[in-house]
Amino acid sequence: MLVSLKQILKIAEANKCAIGSFNTPNLESMRAVIGAAEALGQPVIIMHAQIHEEMGLCTIEEIGKIMLFMADKATVPVCVHLDHGTDLAYLKRGLDVGFTSIMYDGSELSAHENYANTCIAVEMAAKYGASVEAEVGSLGSREGGGGPKKESVFTDPEEARLFVEATGVDALACAFGTAHGMYTEKPKLDFERVANIHKKLSVPMVMHGGSGVDEESYRRLIQNGIRKINYYSYMAKAGGVAALVAGMLDNSTFHEIVLHVEKAMKENAKDAIKVFMGK
Repeated sequence: MLVSLKQILKIAEANKCAIGSFNTPNLESMRAVIGAAEALGQPVIIMHAQIHEEMGLCTIEEIGKIMLFMADKATVPVCVHLDHGTDLAYLKRGLDVGFTSIMYDGSELSAHENYANTCIAVEMAAKYGASVEAEVGSLGSREGGGGPKKESVFTDPEEARLFVEATGVDALACAFGTAHGMYTEKPKLDFERVANIHKKLSVPMVMHGGSGVDEESYRRLIQNGIRKINYYSYMAKAGGVAALVAGMLDNSTFHEIVLHVEKAMKENAKDAIKVFMGK
């Protein structure tokens, strides 16, 4: 069942939990994530990030139509979300395809430019009945974990409040110690900052760089107001390990390897969803 980000986050708020939000740059990851959500009877968000197209994985028009088809036939609520759109023209392409939610990422711009472009994104999305997520602060690394490492800029609670009130976004991604990609050391998370932001906001908070955090930290963050957790790197790693193992078997073929990959990613996604839902 296809839903918007605003609709699915109402479920999270009502249950005081977080919705798992997974990058799905191919059919196998889509089947894994939606299959995991259906097995648990839980809502889920599937995402395409602008960087996926820049990497050559797929165009938004190719993958978006498949995502919408898979979401529409799912037995649980599924939001189809455009993650980390860094230019407005790309967001427009996603809205034209039918994405029910978009994220404008102006974290590398000045505060004024981020505000101005986010307002345009909100206005655009309203014409399609789509939700908007934005970001205040910066994780210090781009989606995908590649590129030059920059210093993280933690979200200021009062700045976050003013930004949400001025732009009218439906959800806000905040920086408090997580990072995109794989962690080389345990992240130092600012739980107090998350709680203070939550007290000031009228919309749900989003956690980016959600892979690889320990269960207790997830639970504390959710208790402090996180309602959407972006998760991909460690699910993708589980799939990669499964591909290596399956590829070493005698007479292994591509379609057989893919089945092993999908199964591994599904189990990883299930484990994550259970934690996010407080199971």
